Amino acid sequence: MPGSPRLDRCTNEWARPTGGIWLALLAGHLVGWLCLAAPATAAAPNIVIFLSDDHTLRDCSVYGSPDIKTPNMERLAAAGMVFDRAYVASPSCAPSRAALLTGLYPARNTAEANHSRPKAEIKKLPAYFQELGYQVASFGKVGHYNQTPEYGFDIARHFTYHEDIAIPRAVEWLRERKSSKPLCLFVGTNWPHVPWPEEIGDIDPDSLVIPPTHVDNPTTRLWRSRYVAAVKTMDTELGLVYDAARELLGDDTFFLHTSDHGSQWPFAKWNLYQDGIHTPLIVSWPGRVRPGTRTDAMVSWIDILPTLIDVAGGTPPKAIDGRSFLPVLTGKADAHRQAIFTTHSGDGNKNVYPTRSIVTADGWHYILNLHPEFLFTSHVTSHPADSGYWQSWVASAQMDDAARKRVEAYQIRPTDELYSMHADPWQLKNLSTDPGHQQRRNELRDQLERWMAETRDTRTVFGKPTYIESVEAPSQP
Repeated sequence: MPGSPRLDRCTNEWARPTGGIWLALLAGHLVGWLCLAAPATAAAPNIVIFLSDDHTLRDCSVYGSPDIKTPNMERLAAAGMVFDRAYVASPSCAPSRAALLTGLYPARNTAEANHSRPKAEIKKLPAYFQELGYQVASFGKVGHYNQTPEYGFDIARHFTYHEDIAIPRAVEWLRERKSSKPLCLFVGTNWPHVPWPEEIGDIDPDSLVIPPTHVDNPTTRLWRSRYVAAVKTMDTELGLVYDAARELLGDDTFFLHTSDHGSQWPFAKWNLYQDGIHTPLIVSWPGRVRPGTRTDAMVSWIDILPTLIDVAGGTPPKAIDGRSFLPVLTGKADAHRQAIFTTHSGDGNKNVYPTRSIVTADGWHYILNLHPEFLFTSHVTSHPADSGYWQSWVASAQMDDAARKRVEAYQIRPTDELYSMHADPWQLKNLSTDPGHQQRRNELRDQLERWMAETRDTRTVFGKPTYIESVEAPSQP
């Protein structure tokens, strides 16, 4: 109405129309639409990607955590678009990052088990951007630690395990940078990857909200407080990189933040449950991405590479599995994928458990465990220095039936798992044997099997498994 404020989409500031009212309003909205629909400049935009390590989506205020505040994620969300249904391709470090940097599913790039590498002959993200005239730099954990230089970055620094100087070094380098080329910069923090800090500051373990998938005891609360401290460190580092990018690279900077998979808690990392594969994804691009927006569009980490190429003005390759979601970012589309496929094979001999899953746009999640005769193990169950809470769970399981069921569910799994994400967001009730859901289970399994065939998934068992009958399951009293 006359005299009412409007948001200027070029400046992201509120302005009040002053002239002959309706014509001025129409002109203002037209200018705003043009600013949102066309690049702010003909030059290739700078691109900054900030990767966190082992961060579960639910564990931040942007995605509804009641007790874990992440103010810098909130600032980025206010400036751009939050994806509520973004997924990684695999819930362990090397396969997830290989999928991001190749745009290919793990079975297609051959980086399936953790610590494995994509085939050397596969074209990787830096090469695409070098062809577009970009300088492509990497600081911190971007590839899987020492694998990072193998991807072909012009600059790759501070990528060894918990080399925690990477973020300040990236900001320092950015301040001193002289190149006139457009920049594609990846910055990877090690947080909140273990080991979590022992210093927890003002975090009160007794006040934390313990997820229903966990065993709530004093040891769990102590370790969760350390994890929360690590999340807060990640958020601080995100703020440092975000502010430096805005200050030093200018307004036409595309900024994306996401995490490689969930945290090192049961039912998260190394697992195809939602807490393992459902990841934060937030994008800011002034003048192109409407601030303060959220989307339900389903996207995968394999889609990030073609999206970045699209943003840079290139043509995304058709031979990869990923597809650009730039139309979602610019408001030209509100959907992207109808299904997300994920895969996990294992992490050395600590975690030999090949499993596949499909998540559908209408809220169903089906998991196929290829070898239910295997005992599910991981660093959580075998590496107390990184997860000192697990033995307390086993002890609690001797006295408490709910704890026993949690421990058993983590280590002993059926062939099929089916969950309704609308009715059961924590995935506590497996519907795979429910008579009312047999048709849905069969349809989703058929769809998953077809995808496995299309991607030439060989269902390889990497490493030496532990069989259920070969050990006494720790959940037994």
